[in-house]
Amino acid sequence: MTIVVNLGRMLARRGVKSGDLARHIGITEANLSLLKTGKVKGIRFATLNAICRYLDCQPADILEYVADDDGAADG
Repeated sequence: MTIVVNLGRMLARRGVKSGDLARHIGITEANLSLLKTGKVKGIRFATLNAICRYLDCQPADILEYVADDDGAADG
């Protein structure tokens, strides 16, 4: 299983700069960059809530599940 982070795409759709979002939700631009590139192992619900509120979107607009080709489950 793979979770794909589509935050960059949602920022572009909304015309929002990463720095503006980071400042508004109270995280560093470096941490937001890691989140955008999917290089994090998790996200706090409070952070996800703040992102969705600011971008007026749903969590599914940002996070997407993609099944592996081999059908094996992680975990």
